[in-house]
Amino acid sequence: MSALTGYRQLFGLTGPTYVLVGFLARIPLAMSQLGVLLLIAGTTDSYGAGGACAGALAVANAIGAPGWGTLADRIGQRPVVLVQSLAGATGLAGLLVVAHSDLPWVWAAAASAVTGLLLPQVGPMARVRWRPITTGHEHQAKLVDVAFSYEGAADEASFVIGPALIGLGVSLASPTFALASAAVVLAVFGACFALHPTARQAHVAHATTGAGMVRLLTPALLVLCASQMLIGSVFGSVQTGTSVLATDAGHPGLTGYFHALLGVGSVIAGLSMAALPARFGLPARLRWFAVALFVLAVPLLLADSLLALAPVLLVLGVSIAPYMITTFMLGERITHPSRIGAAMTLLAAATGLGYAIGAAIAGQLADWGGQTPAFAVTVAAGFVALVVSWGGRPVLERAAAAAAPAPAYDVEPV
Repeated sequence: MSALTGYRQLFGLTGPTYVLVGFLARIPLAMSQLGVLLLIAGTTDSYGAGGACAGALAVANAIGAPGWGTLADRIGQRPVVLVQSLAGATGLAGLLVVAHSDLPWVWAAAASAVTGLLLPQVGPMARVRWRPITTGHEHQAKLVDVAFSYEGAADEASFVIGPALIGLGVSLASPTFALASAAVVLAVFGACFALHPTARQAHVAHATTGAGMVRLLTPALLVLCASQMLIGSVFGSVQTGTSVLATDAGHPGLTGYFHALLGVGSVIAGLSMAALPARFGLPARLRWFAVALFVLAVPLLLADSLLALAPVLLVLGVSIAPYMITTFMLGERITHPSRIGAAMTLLAAATGLGYAIGAAIAGQLADWGGQTPAFAVTVAAGFVALVVSWGGRPVLERAAAAAAPAPAYDVEPV
């Protein structure tokens, strides 16, 4: 089956509406961090306050995501994601009120943390739905691989489009308008995603397997969490180094556009993952994609201008989505069906925490020595990712080999 045929068959199982809703529902999360930073920086005249509030939102979202995922495994995605979407939209609206009040900015940081805790992780939740959706198809294993390739590319695309929409909203009106738009999109499309019939199918995985207290944090999943934390550190450090170069060039507003180059290469590579042969096993993919991540990150140390940086970011992105897609595919493969929601959100949370760590370390080093030390954090993260993937080879291969065949869920078609 070709990749194009795989995508056509996969999307034919749900229809285009689900694909569109699932994509749009994840964009508000991608908009929120930059939107909060610009909003608070504008109302307080302090980028420090804006950064603190954006960080509070990101960390709270990472901490809360596994809990929401576990709850979705137990009672189903429909009530959980619906509550998150409406409560998260309300949280964004409340944050706007606090930001424009006379309260100290620490109250905005608290409101940001509460909002981050409520925002849904739509990408991980969407991944949980694909195996039940494809049940009964003669090429289910291949279609699940295709689905994870699409989801990885969709996540990357959302984190390119989200910040761009914030920039457009700010240009047309203000950070308040941009963040209010994110709240409206979340309330509408988040609710549509929650209420889609595929949410019911996702819950069948738990209802039909009766797992009881199945262990979630296996050694293999911990290796994958470490892998995702490292790729998050790559995101955070690259964004910091790019910001330094753009600011030194007198064009700080270009940071988001240059960071988007990373996403462009990543989206293209992610969609191409569906063409990889099954004999190229997941543990082996993770190892070699980690090698590519490290090797392609090294040229960042030579980038001393925006012109030199552009092609490096574009090429580096080619390694990122395949690496992330592989970790999520492995996570889904080695996790009991009743805990997949928790596993997917845990991997997403590790990415968010890694972003915060990478940005913080790179920021400190950039204050000392500019963009090169910041990009050195990216290279170091790539090297550690290589060590983790190769060092964790026995654990991952044993877990992948021991993974039970996926259950044949008795579900109704969408």
